[in-house]
Amino acid sequence: MADTSTHGGDGAHGGHGETAAHAADAAHGAGHAAAHGGGGAFPPFDPTHFTSQLFWLALIFGALYFVMSRIALPRIGAVIEERRDKIADDLDRAAELKLESEAALKSYERALADAKAKAVAIAAETRDTLDQEISEMQADLNEKLEEKLEAAERRIAESKEQALAHVRDIAGDTANAIVRELGGAGVGDAAASVSAAIDAELAS
Repeated sequence: MADTSTHGGDGAHGGHGETAAHAADAAHGAGHAAAHGGGGAFPPFDPTHFTSQLFWLALIFGALYFVMSRIALPRIGAVIEERRDKIADDLDRAAELKLESEAALKSYERALADAKAKAVAIAAETRDTLDQEISEMQADLNEKLEEKLEAAERRIAESKEQALAHVRDIAGDTANAIVRELGGAGVGDAAASVSAAIDAELAS
């Protein structure tokens, strides 16, 4: 019986020893995995990788700087310079056009002023010419009217003289006829008296 318990104790002790050995091996494997990054920090944040990361960062930055300084930046600078020159040319052209427009406006104003002055001069000259023509026409018309009036007055005077002569003759003939009817004597004296009376009446 004693031997049996002794062998049982040895078996239990042997089982515990194997379990402890396996646990130690597992812990050693976990530590080894942790040391090699199997279950540690994210590689970019791992201090052991900083040197290589800085190297590649410097290399990439240098390459980008070389590309930008040799290719991209000159092209961008050329485009900017071209745009600057184009804007400067546009501004110069705008200034020239402004000066040309101002000169054209001044020329137009001078031409307009000259045209107004010429129009005023032409209007004054035309008015003077018309006034002179009207004065000449009026003087000519007055002269013709005076001539016609004088002619009419002459015709009236001649008609009056002829009428008076006829009246004198008619009155003398009438007086002679009356004297003959009344007595028959002194016919010549009666006609002369009638003619003298008519002349005196017309003279008054």
